[in-house]
Amino acid sequence: QVQLVESGGGLVQPGGSLRLSCAASGRTFSSYDMGWFRQAPGKEREFVAAITGSGGNSYFGDSVKGRISISRDNANVVYLQVNSLKPEDTAVYYCAARTSSMAPFSYWGQGTQVTVSS
Repeated sequence: QVQLVESGGGLVQPGGSLRLSCAASGRTFSSYDMGWFRQAPGKEREFVAAITGSGGNSYFGDSVKGRISISRDNANVVYLQVNSLKPEDTAVYYCAARTSSMAPFSYWGQGTQVTVSS
């Protein structure tokens, strides 16, 4: 059974940083694109970042560009580093996976809450 489990969320002060992790299991994800999305209360789910299976290419959403980085290791774990956090970054962050860059994200985690507040 495919499973994506996010961790690392929590309460952070404005200007702070956070690193989210997503551990994938159930199959080998080394060739899969991995991505992060977020959804704030009352808003649609928003693309945050994605990284290709090889790790050679990464993509970022406009609202977070310049403040985030995405990386992955060889053990089916992908990381999202978010810096200079703002209150508007408050959302549930979801990890997702797809078989290729041409496919939709079809595997999803349960999400981890990130709250940015003083």
